[in-house]
Amino acid sequence: MPAITEPVRSAPPHRRILWLTAAVAVLLAAVLLSLTVGSRTVPFGEAVSALLHGGDTANAVVVRELRLPRTVVGLAVGAALGLAGAVMQGITRNPIAEPGILGVSQGAAAGVVFAISVLGVGSLAGYVWFGFAGAAIAAVLVYLLAGTGRGGATPVKLALAGSAMTAFIASLISTVLTTDAATMDQFRFWHVGSLAGRTSDVAWQLLPFLLVGTVLVFAVARGLDALALGDDTAKGLGARTGTTRAVGALGATVLTGSAVAAAGPIAFVGLAVPHAARALVGTDHRWVLTLSALLGPALLLLADTLGRVVFPPSEVPAGVMTALVGVPVLVALVRRKKVVAA
Repeated sequence: MPAITEPVRSAPPHRRILWLTAAVAVLLAAVLLSLTVGSRTVPFGEAVSALLHGGDTANAVVVRELRLPRTVVGLAVGAALGLAGAVMQGITRNPIAEPGILGVSQGAAAGVVFAISVLGVGSLAGYVWFGFAGAAIAAVLVYLLAGTGRGGATPVKLALAGSAMTAFIASLISTVLTTDAATMDQFRFWHVGSLAGRTSDVAWQLLPFLLVGTVLVFAVARGLDALALGDDTAKGLGARTGTTRAVGALGATVLTGSAVAAAGPIAFVGLAVPHAARALVGTDHRWVLTLSALLGPALLLLADTLGRVVFPPSEVPAGVMTALVGVPVLVALVRRKKVVAA
Protein backbone atom coordinates (compact mmCIF):
# COMPACT_ATOMS: atom_id res chain seq x y z
CA MET A 1 0.00 0.00 0.00
CA PRO A 2 1.54 3.34 -0.98
CA ALA A 3 2.55 5.77 1.69
CA ILE A 4 0.25 8.73 2.22
CA THR A 5 1.52 12.03 3.53
CA GLU A 6 -0.52 14.33 5.71
CA PRO A 7 0.32 17.34 7.87
CA VAL A 8 0.65 16.62 11.55
CA ARG A 9 -2.70 17.24 13.19
CA SER A 10 -3.56 17.19 16.87
CA ALA A 11 -6.82 17.01 18.71
CA PRO A 12 -7.68 19.99 20.96
CA PRO A 13 -5.71 19.90 24.24
CA HIS A 14 -8.75 19.21 26.38
CA ARG A 15 -9.72 16.29 24.14
CA ARG A 16 -6.23 14.80 24.32
CA ILE A 17 -6.19 15.01 28.11
CA LEU A 18 -9.66 13.52 28.26
CA TRP A 19 -8.70 10.51 26.14
CA LEU A 20 -5.44 10.08 28.04
CA THR A 21 -7.35 9.99 31.33
CA ALA A 22 -9.83 7.53 29.87
CA ALA A 23 -6.99 5.28 28.66
CA VAL A 24 -5.44 5.26 32.14
CA ALA A 25 -8.82 4.31 33.64
CA VAL A 26 -9.29 1.48 31.12
CA LEU A 27 -5.78 0.21 31.84
CA LEU A 28 -6.41 0.21 35.61
CA ALA A 29 -9.67 -1.68 35.04
CA ALA A 30 -7.84 -4.21 32.85
CA VAL A 31 -5.21 -4.75 35.57
CA LEU A 32 -7.91 -5.25 38.17
CA LEU A 33 -9.73 -7.79 36.01
CA SER A 34 -6.47 -9.60 35.25
CA LEU A 35 -5.78 -10.00 38.96
CA THR A 36 -9.28 -11.04 40.02
CA VAL A 37 -10.98 -12.87 37.14
CA GLY A 38 -10.25 -16.36 35.93
CA SER A 39 -11.02 -19.98 36.67
CA ARG A 40 -10.85 -18.87 40.31
CA THR A 41 -12.52 -15.53 40.99
CA VAL A 42 -10.80 -13.50 43.71
CA PRO A 43 -12.76 -10.70 45.45
CA PHE A 44 -11.32 -7.24 44.96
CA GLY A 45 -10.61 -6.74 48.67
CA GLU A 46 -8.72 -10.01 48.95
CA ALA A 47 -6.67 -9.20 45.85
CA VAL A 48 -5.64 -5.82 47.28
CA SER A 49 -4.86 -7.40 50.65
CA ALA A 50 -2.72 -10.06 48.99
CA LEU A 51 -0.73 -7.41 47.13
CA LEU A 52 -0.23 -5.16 50.17
CA HIS A 53 0.03 -7.61 53.05
CA GLY A 54 0.74 -11.02 51.54
CA GLY A 55 -0.85 -13.97 53.25
CA ASP A 56 -0.95 -17.72 52.80
CA THR A 57 -4.57 -18.24 51.76
CA ALA A 58 -5.32 -19.89 48.44
CA ASN A 59 -6.53 -16.62 46.92
CA ALA A 60 -3.48 -14.73 48.12
CA VAL A 61 -1.14 -17.30 46.59
CA VAL A 62 -3.03 -17.23 43.28
CA VAL A 63 -2.83 -13.43 43.10
CA ARG A 64 0.83 -13.05 44.13
CA GLU A 65 2.44 -16.10 42.56
CA LEU A 66 0.39 -16.57 39.38
CA ARG A 67 -1.62 -13.55 38.35
CA LEU A 68 0.67 -10.70 39.40
CA PRO A 69 3.68 -11.85 37.28
CA ARG A 70 1.31 -12.63 34.42
CA THR A 71 -0.20 -9.16 34.64
CA VAL A 72 3.19 -7.43 34.79
CA VAL A 73 4.35 -9.34 31.71
CA GLY A 74 1.10 -8.41 29.98
CA LEU A 75 1.64 -4.74 30.80
CA ALA A 76 5.19 -4.79 29.44
CA VAL A 77 4.40 -6.84 26.32
CA GLY A 78 1.31 -4.79 25.45
CA ALA A 79 3.13 -1.49 25.87
CA ALA A 80 6.08 -2.76 23.83
CA LEU A 81 3.91 -3.94 20.94
CA GLY A 82 1.80 -0.77 20.94
CA LEU A 83 4.88 1.46 20.85
CA ALA A 84 6.64 -0.67 18.25
CA GLY A 85 3.60 -0.67 15.99
CA ALA A 86 3.28 3.12 16.13
CA VAL A 87 6.97 3.55 15.30
CA MET A 88 6.96 1.03 12.45
CA GLN A 89 3.94 2.68 10.84
CA GLY A 90 5.68 6.02 11.23
CA ILE A 91 9.08 5.16 9.77
CA THR A 92 7.61 3.19 6.85
CA ARG A 93 4.56 5.46 6.33
CA ASN A 94 2.65 2.23 5.81
CA PRO A 95 -0.78 2.04 7.50
CA ILE A 96 -0.70 -1.75 7.77
CA ALA A 97 2.83 -2.01 9.13
CA GLU A 98 3.16 -3.89 12.40
CA PRO A 99 6.05 -4.90 14.68
CA GLY A 100 6.94 -7.97 12.62
CA ILE A 101 7.52 -6.04 9.40
CA LEU A 102 11.32 -6.15 9.82
CA GLY A 103 11.32 -9.91 10.33
CA VAL A 104 11.65 -9.39 14.07
CA SER A 105 8.93 -11.85 15.09
CA GLN A 106 10.28 -14.63 12.89
CA GLY A 107 13.81 -13.86 14.08
CA ALA A 108 12.69 -14.30 17.67
CA ALA A 109 11.01 -17.57 16.73
CA ALA A 110 14.24 -18.77 15.12
CA GLY A 111 16.15 -17.93 18.30
CA VAL A 112 13.68 -19.95 20.37
CA VAL A 113 13.89 -22.91 17.98
CA PHE A 114 17.69 -22.78 18.16
CA ALA A 115 17.61 -22.68 21.96
CA ILE A 116 15.29 -25.70 22.14
CA SER A 117 16.73 -27.91 19.40
CA VAL A 118 20.46 -27.21 19.72
CA LEU A 119 21.00 -26.16 23.33
CA GLY A 120 18.12 -28.01 24.99
CA VAL A 121 16.71 -24.94 26.75
CA GLY A 122 13.35 -25.82 28.28
CA SER A 123 12.21 -22.81 30.31
CA LEU A 124 10.43 -19.62 29.33
CA ALA A 125 13.03 -17.57 31.19
CA GLY A 126 15.70 -19.18 29.03
CA TYR A 127 13.81 -18.51 25.79
CA VAL A 128 13.80 -14.75 26.35
CA TRP A 129 17.49 -14.17 25.71
CA PHE A 130 17.66 -16.35 22.61
CA GLY A 131 14.42 -14.94 21.24
CA PHE A 132 15.69 -11.39 21.67
CA ALA A 133 19.04 -12.25 20.05
CA GLY A 134 17.29 -13.82 17.07
CA ALA A 135 15.05 -10.77 16.68
CA ALA A 136 18.02 -8.39 16.79
CA ILE A 137 20.00 -10.38 14.21
CA ALA A 138 17.03 -10.54 11.84
CA ALA A 139 16.40 -6.79 12.12
CA VAL A 140 20.06 -5.96 11.43
CA LEU A 141 20.12 -8.23 8.37
CA VAL A 142 16.93 -6.63 7.03
CA TYR A 143 18.27 -3.12 7.53
CA LEU A 144 21.58 -4.00 5.85
CA LEU A 145 19.74 -5.60 2.95
CA ALA A 146 17.40 -2.63 2.53
CA GLY A 147 20.27 -0.16 2.84
CA THR A 148 22.15 -1.45 -0.19
CA GLY A 149 21.71 0.24 -3.54
CA ARG A 150 20.45 3.67 -4.50
CA GLY A 151 18.34 5.59 -2.01
CA GLY A 152 19.30 3.62 1.09
CA ALA A 153 16.73 2.04 3.41
CA THR A 154 13.54 3.55 2.00
CA PRO A 155 10.12 2.54 3.39
CA VAL A 156 9.38 0.31 0.40
CA LYS A 157 12.78 -1.40 0.53
CA LEU A 158 12.44 -1.98 4.27
CA ALA A 159 9.04 -3.61 3.78
CA LEU A 160 10.26 -5.79 0.91
CA ALA A 161 13.44 -6.82 2.73
CA GLY A 162 11.42 -7.60 5.86
CA SER A 163 8.97 -9.74 3.91
CA ALA A 164 11.79 -11.64 2.21
CA MET A 165 13.60 -12.24 5.50
CA THR A 166 10.39 -13.36 7.19
CA ALA A 167 9.72 -15.92 4.44
CA PHE A 168 13.30 -17.18 4.54
CA ILE A 169 13.39 -17.61 8.32
CA ALA A 170 9.96 -19.23 8.32
CA SER A 171 11.18 -21.84 5.86
CA LEU A 172 14.21 -22.60 8.06
CA ILE A 173 11.99 -22.96 11.13
CA SER A 174 9.62 -25.27 9.26
CA THR A 175 12.56 -27.41 8.17
CA VAL A 176 13.69 -27.89 11.77
CA LEU A 177 10.23 -28.46 13.21
CA THR A 178 9.18 -31.02 10.62
CA THR A 179 12.26 -33.11 11.35
CA ASP A 180 12.37 -32.74 15.14
CA ALA A 181 9.16 -33.75 16.93
CA ALA A 182 10.53 -32.97 20.39
CA THR A 183 11.34 -29.38 19.42
CA MET A 184 7.94 -29.04 17.80
CA ASP A 185 6.19 -30.11 21.01
CA GLN A 186 7.95 -27.42 23.05
CA PHE A 187 7.87 -24.71 20.40
CA ARG A 188 4.13 -24.85 19.73
CA PHE A 189 3.28 -23.81 23.31
CA TRP A 190 5.41 -20.68 22.90
CA HIS A 191 4.41 -19.93 19.32
CA VAL A 192 0.67 -19.66 20.03
CA GLY A 193 1.27 -16.42 21.95
CA SER A 194 0.20 -16.47 25.57
CA LEU A 195 0.76 -14.92 28.99
CA ALA A 196 0.05 -18.17 30.83
CA GLY A 197 2.89 -19.50 32.95
CA ARG A 198 4.94 -16.32 32.78
CA THR A 199 6.84 -15.89 36.03
CA SER A 200 8.44 -12.98 37.84
CA ASP A 201 11.81 -13.98 36.31
CA VAL A 202 10.41 -13.36 32.82
CA ALA A 203 8.94 -10.04 33.99
CA TRP A 204 12.25 -8.79 35.38
CA GLN A 205 14.10 -9.82 32.21
CA LEU A 206 11.60 -7.95 30.07
CA LEU A 207 11.46 -4.62 31.92
CA PRO A 208 15.00 -3.31 31.07
CA PHE A 209 14.37 -3.86 27.35
CA LEU A 210 11.05 -2.05 27.63
CA LEU A 211 12.75 0.93 29.27
CA VAL A 212 15.52 1.17 26.65
CA GLY A 213 13.12 0.74 23.74
CA THR A 214 10.72 3.33 25.12
CA VAL A 215 13.50 5.92 25.45
CA LEU A 216 14.61 5.28 21.86
CA VAL A 217 11.16 5.60 20.27
CA PHE A 218 10.21 8.74 22.18
CA ALA A 219 13.55 10.27 21.17
CA VAL A 220 12.47 10.17 17.51
CA ALA A 221 8.86 11.30 18.02
CA ARG A 222 9.43 14.70 16.39
CA GLY A 223 11.40 13.10 13.59
CA LEU A 224 8.46 10.80 12.89
CA ASP A 225 6.21 13.87 12.62
CA ALA A 226 8.57 15.22 9.96
CA LEU A 227 8.67 11.88 8.09
CA ALA A 228 4.88 11.98 7.85
CA LEU A 229 5.26 14.94 5.47
CA GLY A 230 7.44 12.91 3.10
CA ASP A 231 11.20 12.50 2.91
CA ASP A 232 11.86 15.55 0.71
CA THR A 233 9.84 17.87 2.91
CA ALA A 234 11.35 16.37 6.07
CA LYS A 235 14.87 16.95 4.75
CA GLY A 236 13.90 20.50 3.80
CA LEU A 237 12.85 21.08 7.40
CA GLY A 238 16.24 19.87 8.60
CA ALA A 239 15.17 16.43 9.80
CA ARG A 240 17.71 13.64 9.62
CA THR A 241 15.51 11.01 8.02
CA GLY A 242 18.16 8.28 8.02
CA THR A 243 18.96 8.75 11.70
CA THR A 244 15.27 8.88 12.60
CA ARG A 245 14.58 5.62 10.77
CA ALA A 246 17.65 3.89 12.22
CA VAL A 247 16.93 4.88 15.83
CA GLY A 248 13.22 4.20 15.44
CA ALA A 249 13.88 0.78 13.92
CA LEU A 250 16.33 -0.01 16.72
CA GLY A 251 13.78 0.96 19.36
CA ALA A 252 11.05 -1.07 17.65
CA THR A 253 13.40 -4.05 17.41
CA VAL A 254 14.28 -3.91 21.11
CA LEU A 255 10.60 -3.63 22.05
CA THR A 256 9.30 -6.28 19.67
CA GLY A 257 12.15 -8.69 20.21
CA SER A 258 11.77 -8.70 23.97
CA ALA A 259 7.95 -8.85 23.82
CA VAL A 260 7.83 -11.72 21.33
CA ALA A 261 10.57 -13.58 23.16
CA ALA A 262 8.65 -13.35 26.43
CA ALA A 263 5.09 -14.05 25.28
CA GLY A 264 5.35 -15.47 21.78
CA PRO A 265 3.85 -13.80 18.69
CA ILE A 266 0.87 -11.68 19.77
CA ALA A 267 -1.12 -10.66 16.70
CA PHE A 268 -2.75 -7.33 15.86
CA VAL A 269 -1.88 -5.35 19.02
CA GLY A 270 0.85 -3.46 17.18
CA LEU A 271 -1.44 -2.95 14.18
CA ALA A 272 -4.72 -1.94 15.77
CA VAL A 273 -3.59 0.12 18.77
CA PRO A 274 -1.70 2.91 16.90
CA HIS A 275 -4.68 3.45 14.60
CA ALA A 276 -6.97 3.76 17.60
CA ALA A 277 -4.55 6.23 19.20
CA ARG A 278 -4.42 8.42 16.08
CA ALA A 279 -8.20 8.43 15.82
CA LEU A 280 -8.41 9.73 19.39
CA VAL A 281 -5.54 12.25 19.69
CA GLY A 282 -4.40 13.05 16.15
CA THR A 283 -1.10 12.29 14.44
CA ASP A 284 1.35 14.03 16.79
CA HIS A 285 3.63 11.09 17.63
CA ARG A 286 4.33 12.22 21.17
CA TRP A 287 0.66 11.73 21.93
CA VAL A 288 0.25 8.69 19.69
CA LEU A 289 3.13 6.91 21.41
CA THR A 290 1.85 7.80 24.87
CA LEU A 291 -1.65 6.57 24.16
CA SER A 292 -0.34 3.44 22.41
CA ALA A 293 1.69 2.58 25.51
CA LEU A 294 -1.55 2.66 27.53
CA LEU A 295 -3.99 1.08 25.09
CA GLY A 296 -1.64 -1.76 24.11
CA PRO A 297 -1.43 -3.38 27.56
CA ALA A 298 -5.12 -2.66 28.20
CA LEU A 299 -6.10 -4.57 25.04
CA LEU A 300 -3.74 -7.45 25.79
CA LEU A 301 -4.83 -7.85 29.42
CA LEU A 302 -8.51 -7.68 28.51
CA ALA A 303 -7.98 -10.28 25.78
CA ASP A 304 -6.05 -12.51 28.19
CA THR A 305 -8.75 -12.19 30.85
CA LEU A 306 -11.51 -12.93 28.33
CA GLY A 307 -9.59 -15.99 27.18
CA ARG A 308 -9.70 -17.39 30.72
CA VAL A 309 -13.47 -17.29 31.02
CA VAL A 310 -14.94 -18.09 27.58
CA PHE A 311 -14.37 -21.86 27.84
CA PRO A 312 -13.75 -22.63 31.53
CA PRO A 313 -11.79 -24.34 32.92
CA SER A 314 -9.66 -24.26 29.74
CA GLU A 315 -7.95 -21.09 28.53
CA VAL A 316 -7.86 -19.52 25.08
CA PRO A 317 -4.37 -18.03 24.55
CA ALA A 318 -4.13 -14.26 24.46
CA GLY A 319 -2.62 -14.38 20.96
CA VAL A 320 -5.80 -16.02 19.66
CA MET A 321 -8.08 -13.53 21.41
CA THR A 322 -6.20 -10.48 20.12
CA ALA A 323 -6.41 -11.88 16.59
CA LEU A 324 -10.18 -12.18 16.93
CA VAL A 325 -10.30 -8.52 17.96
CA GLY A 326 -7.81 -7.39 15.31
CA VAL A 327 -9.44 -8.97 12.27
CA PRO A 328 -12.43 -6.57 12.27
CA VAL A 329 -9.99 -3.65 12.62
CA LEU A 330 -8.01 -4.83 9.59
CA VAL A 331 -11.21 -5.25 7.57
CA ALA A 332 -12.29 -1.73 8.53
CA LEU A 333 -8.91 -0.36 7.37
CA VAL A 334 -9.24 -2.08 4.02
CA ARG A 335 -12.75 -0.66 3.53
CA ARG A 336 -11.72 2.92 4.25
CA LYS A 337 -11.14 5.18 1.24
CA LYS A 338 -8.16 6.87 2.85
CA VAL A 339 -5.78 5.35 5.37
CA VAL A 340 -3.05 7.45 6.95
CA ALA A 341 -0.10 5.83 8.66
CA ALA A 342 1.39 8.83 10.34
